[in-house]
Amino acid sequence: MEADIPLGWKPLNLKRYDGTTDLDEHLDAFFSQANLYTNDDAILCCVFPTSLKGAALTWYGGLPPRSIDSSDTTVECFSAQYATIRSHRMTSTTLASLQQTNDESLQKFMDGFGHIPILIQNLNPEVALHSMLLALWLSKFTDSLCKKPLSSMNKLRK
Repeated sequence: MEADIPLGWKPLNLKRYDGTTDLDEHLDAFFSQANLYTNDDAILCCVFPTSLKGAALTWYGGLPPRSIDSSDTTVECFSAQYATIRSHRMTSTTLASLQQTNDESLQKFMDGFGHIPILIQNLNPEVALHSMLLALWLSKFTDSLCKKPLSSMNKLRK
């Protein structure tokens, strides 16, 4: 608490966390923005409460004195408190459940499918492409793709 906030420090441009939304998203936003100004751990600890409001701020204010000694401790305590407020993380197995229906146009399916791989962390592009091919409704188009495999999702889109 004795760290000096740098001159010219401006409030971070992020929605203050109240304990009802995804905590990982808030932590990512906080550290991404705060690290533009500093990576000084003491300053990060001092500034973190300014990213909270409502019940989350009340919880933070109720922590025992001297219980926060680093930003890692802040993250650990925060994550333990709000562990149930996490978005479901998609994995590559999510792609296996997708299937183009008989009455769904290729364009509509591609638009829907295209949003999912970007939500999956560390997804191998080959897995995404393979999953797309398996999800397509059997047609002359899919037959042609199997006969002449494409090397990327961009080539498939074209």
